Amino acid sequence: MELNRRTVIAGAAAAGIAATALGTTATSAAAAAGAEASSGGRKPVRELFGKLADGTKVHRWSLENGGTRLKVLSYGGIIQSLEIPDRHGRYANVSLGYDNLAAYVAGTTFFGATIGRYGNRIARGQFTLDGKSHQLSVNDGVNSLHGGAKGFNTKVWDVEGFTSGSDVGLHLHYTSVDGEMGYPGTLRTKVTFTLGRHGDWTIDYRATTDRPTVVNLTNHTYWNLAGEGTGTIEDHELTIAAGRYTPTDAGLIPTGELATVSGTPFDFREGKPVGRDIRAGHPQQVQAKGFDHNWVLDKGVTARPEHIATLRDPRSGRTLEIATDQPGLQFYSGNFLDGTLTGTSGRTYRQGDGLCLETQHFPDSPNRPAFPSTVLRPGQTYRSRTVHSFGA
Repeated sequence: MELNRRTVIAGAAAAGIAATALGTTATSAAAAAGAEASSGGRKPVRELFGKLADGTKVHRWSLENGGTRLKVLSYGGIIQSLEIPDRHGRYANVSLGYDNLAAYVAGTTFFGATIGRYGNRIARGQFTLDGKSHQLSVNDGVNSLHGGAKGFNTKVWDVEGFTSGSDVGLHLHYTSVDGEMGYPGTLRTKVTFTLGRHGDWTIDYRATTDRPTVVNLTNHTYWNLAGEGTGTIEDHELTIAAGRYTPTDAGLIPTGELATVSGTPFDFREGKPVGRDIRAGHPQQVQAKGFDHNWVLDKGVTARPEHIATLRDPRSGRTLEIATDQPGLQFYSGNFLDGTLTGTSGRTYRQGDGLCLETQHFPDSPNRPAFPSTVLRPGQTYRSRTVHSFGA
């Protein structure tokens, strides 16, 4: 029988199983989690994580509530670690990342980062808005990826901790000036990370502009529910509520087609192990070296988050359910992890050791009128919400 979060925590407390990462017992961890659920979680804690070359300080914020432990960097709005218990109450960090600032600054994998101004790719780094052409920073061959060479993942955000009722969280603020990475308009961005009393992690995005622009914010956490550094995610079971996806060209730019998943390796509607069809030889998989595509969610754009994906690790029993108001989901199977990167556990990451599930508008939407629009105008507020719910 599948156990829910509260059952797992209570069972761990009764059994007194040893917790791993922080050297505490599961009994004390469970007791703390129970106290957090009733008191609104622990107040966010800030510590120095490192300094950039120009002396700018980067802080790490720690949050804990409802059995979930989250660590966030002011650099890039990065999720440095996210710990949840397995079916026996044993904690593990289930997000890929580094243990030092220099690795994040030098890295190109976007581990855990807040992505902007524009998540995913824009063809040739160009788009036209209201008759005016704009040239963006190009950092992925001839294309612009995740906001360009110095996207939001490279910025030091202003961070403010908060507690509100039974919730605990962080408000992150960043102002992107007119022309930054080629984007028009000054964009004022606020991203809120909230841990609820049952351990759910919610991301709220808000942005306003003083000139017409395009925006598509997302988060780039790599998941391994068995624990980062433990090996492949190919045995993870994934379900995606999408009957179509957007095929791409050799540069991973959508062709404009909304293709059916029926009869292809891209059909995750009934749920299946990630690795079952990953080597099926479909032309789209061959050029992407696995899965690196946008799924067209059946629900479309919605006023509030709706469930769209479930990820489960059969070994640990850990589950992740994702709800969003966005119309697309980029599923990336960690195709370019090559064994040269050392993670927080001290182990190296190889191909398929983590996967991303990025809620978003479709890639290259500014150049595809048939895709849902990503245009933001003065007087409007960009709003988006994604909820991650954990269980075992």
